[in-house]
Amino acid sequence: MQNASTLRLNPTLAGLILLLSACSSDPITPAPALSDEQMLRESQGIANLGDKWKKGKQLVVRGNVLVREGQGKIDEGNRLIEEGEKMKRDSEESYRNIKN
Repeated sequence: MQNASTLRLNPTLAGLILLLSACSSDPITPAPALSDEQMLRESQGIANLGDKWKKGKQLVVRGNVLVREGQGKIDEGNRLIEEGEKMKRDSEESYRNIKN
């Protein structure tokens, strides 16, 4: 007989535990509705962020172009230096050959 009363108590106890846990959890509240002015302010703020991002992207692209152009000028400068150094060495060697 005790088994039968224990079995009846367990579903009751389980129901009580479920009820208490449901009551103790935070209630779900819907987000408050935004006013027209608040929506406009927020959307303008987001638009400003988008514009700022686009300008930043343009600066990065332009910077990369300048770096590539600069690297090309550096490479050309190094080529001219090498060519000039070779001409100087050849001239010095020819001068030594004439002197001797």
